[in-house]
Amino acid sequence: MFDIDKARADTPGADNQIHFNNAGAALMPECVVEALKGHLDLEAEIGGYEAAGRTLDAQNRAYAAAAEMINCSPGDIAIVENATVAWCAAFYGLAETFHPGDRILTARAEYGSNYISYLQIAKRKGVIIDTVPNDETGQLSLDALENMIDERVKLITVTHVPTNGGLVNPAAGIGRVARAAGVPYLLDACQSVGQIPVDVEEIGCDMLTATGRKYLRGPRGTGFLYIRPNMLDRFEPLTLDNHAATWTGRDTYEIKPDARRFENWEDYVAGKIGLATALDYALEWGIENTHARLMELAGSLRHQLDNVKGVTVRDIGAETCGIVTFTADGFDASGIKAEMAKKGVNITHSTRFSTRLDMDERNLDAVVRASLHYYNTEDELTRFMAALDRVMSAR
Repeated sequence: MFDIDKARADTPGADNQIHFNNAGAALMPECVVEALKGHLDLEAEIGGYEAAGRTLDAQNRAYAAAAEMINCSPGDIAIVENATVAWCAAFYGLAETFHPGDRILTARAEYGSNYISYLQIAKRKGVIIDTVPNDETGQLSLDALENMIDERVKLITVTHVPTNGGLVNPAAGIGRVARAAGVPYLLDACQSVGQIPVDVEEIGCDMLTATGRKYLRGPRGTGFLYIRPNMLDRFEPLTLDNHAATWTGRDTYEIKPDARRFENWEDYVAGKIGLATALDYALEWGIENTHARLMELAGSLRHQLDNVKGVTVRDIGAETCGIVTFTADGFDASGIKAEMAKKGVNITHSTRFSTRLDMDERNLDAVVRASLHYYNTEDELTRFMAALDRVMSAR
């Protein structure tokens, strides 16, 4: 049984509003807030460098906890400012090895920021971006992916849980294709780590990126990069400093032997400690328990939305998650978001600028996005539906 009373008691903001924007930024548990405040207080009392020196064990716990979360070694983890920094470190570093005519394979529901990076590298390096068709469920087609592999494919890069459709792409299946072909595989797990089980050995990805602020319930300004050890010989970080490398002689330097070569010297120490605390807190609940709770809540919300005249649930894929998206006839998504906010409900909307290829293919301009977490309740679902009914009835 899921202890919802404890989950909400541990969450200071749980009773302030209905927070269904967890894929944006989840509410932090009290232990994470205390960890952040505690270190900031220490910095104020004794100085930033001195506080960092006293809390090395707490900082280092972030590597071990992240490794436990995704099943790798602590040395395979770099703690960085956010998932974008992590993703760019992996993608742009590897992209430096590309040549004209090389191919990047990605998904139709790829996130806009990632796709802009593909376009930039295509312009800069002369590479070709190929999107893999979806199967009949709306997820990336593994058969199509396999058929698109040739000697020019230098990277498979996919968003595990896209922003706009409740979809969970078949990450492990993609990994099997990538391993068989010997093609590097970058997985954007920004919206999956913390809500569904993620095992890099089972998935077979070579690089993975994650954020602290979403389903891990950590602080903003935190994230991490996983990189498989054999990838360290494939490319170097685009930038190095005296944390990532050591100046060994007038004309020589030596790069760190593990994933920390992708970090830089100045970091957010309080955030790192807060992230470690959030990871430990998530591990205490158990990701399998979290996932089961989210599937129950999201399934209930989809069912209730399906029964509302004029509302269309827009989730796709053979597997869905805690993100629920929908449209309402005669209403724009941003308007629904604004009106629900007036009623104490936090949701957001996702536009075609975030996932242009997928939205264009489905003829959608925007969708309303309600993203749940395990501390949400069935009563909140009922109140959400009542608030949505008032919004739709007011016109």
